[in-house]
Amino acid sequence: MTTTAQSAAELPLPAEVQDLLFREARTANSFSTEPVTDEQVRAIYDLVKWAPTSMNTQPLRALVIRSDEGRQRLLPHLMEGNRAKTATAPVTVILAADVDFHENIPQTFPHNPGVKDLFTEEARRVEFSRLNSLLQVGYFIIGVRAAGLAAGPMTGFDAAGVDREFFGGNNWRSLVVVNVGKPGEDPWFDRLPRLDFEQVVETV
Repeated sequence: MTTTAQSAAELPLPAEVQDLLFREARTANSFSTEPVTDEQVRAIYDLVKWAPTSMNTQPLRALVIRSDEGRQRLLPHLMEGNRAKTATAPVTVILAADVDFHENIPQTFPHNPGVKDLFTEEARRVEFSRLNSLLQVGYFIIGVRAAGLAAGPMTGFDAAGVDREFFGGNNWRSLVVVNVGKPGEDPWFDRLPRLDFEQVVETV
């Protein structure tokens, strides 16, 4: 069986960077009082905006919550087990899919003229925006790790309630709520095993 060290050696990315982004990265369940600055949030976005999306449509949208008022509006919509850690996180980001993403596609789209015509039906836009936004969500989590911060992504919340509370003026649909910050006291659950290569990958 291939060891972690052997796998790491196969990649051009330095092993310590691989560890930062993947092997040593954990989902934080408590956070320190160290703030997350607007500059850090901008730097994260400026990195992850390069993630691929179908036809470069980029449907992901983000609402950054750092005020007590915003946090109190969010907490009732979370599952009980997610409330305490969210109440103490310096920043919480609601990641959402913009169903009206097509409005930002240029009229003359490189390589895909007339692409807007593909998205006249809202049902198709909902499915398309969700798929591509979830792809971007994964990159967002890696971007948080690249900033030297911990991400605590959560799907245990009332999405319809969050949408009513925060997105009544647009057509955003919440997907994942992510706490962001430096890990606090006793932040990690026990690490669970991952499936091995042989359990997941087939070749034809």
